[in-house]
Amino acid sequence: MKNKSYIGISFIILVFGILVVPTIIDRVQNGNVVKGDRLDKVKSGTTEEESLVKIGLAPQFDLINQEGNKVTNATYLGKVFVIEFFFTSCPTICPKMNQSMLAIEKQFFGNPNFGIASISIDPEKDSPKVLKEHAKLLGATSSNWHFLTGDKKYIFDLANKGFNLYAGENEKVNGGFEHSGLFALIDKNGNIRCRKDKFGNPILYYDGLDPEGVKDIQEDIKLLLKE
Repeated sequence: MKNKSYIGISFIILVFGILVVPTIIDRVQNGNVVKGDRLDKVKSGTTEEESLVKIGLAPQFDLINQEGNKVTNATYLGKVFVIEFFFTSCPTICPKMNQSMLAIEKQFFGNPNFGIASISIDPEKDSPKVLKEHAKLLGATSSNWHFLTGDKKYIFDLANKGFNLYAGENEKVNGGFEHSGLFALIDKNGNIRCRKDKFGNPILYYDGLDPEGVKDIQEDIKLLLKE
């Protein structure tokens, strides 16, 4: 069953790369993203000073972390950070995503200019108390790793309309929710950044289920920390 889940996720990621990425960039460039969750002022391609593609400003968010404190984009201003969408009771891809994020945290632990935002797509169950216990069980110790919850519709809109990272409910699948295993990389100025694939196209997001994807984002975090 687990192998079938990974095959299904791999197929989704392939289709995402072929069909969705060009659409996302086109929507961003033409300002056709919902107001409040929009990616502003897209700059596709790089300049001589830039080693990574600048997609545009990440959507604004306003959520509550595992300590019950408000966390927004401003919390991460001046920091390089990674965003994921997950939920604590996820029985399929989240454990692997958790391990990937732990590896990223370990590499940059103690760096005050790096952070992580793990946003729950099951906020009705994932209260600050539940998220705090999850962080403890996971072994997440960085003060800049925030596990976030809030209104379900708000979070679904943030994922689907803001980041264009699929998240949805499906009672037919294990855990009752579906979502991607992709990580978004944000620079110190709040811009979504990424590398290009071998064909010269921006990958947009990094595969948190693939060791190569994790290695790539670790390398690119290093580059952004130097900017």
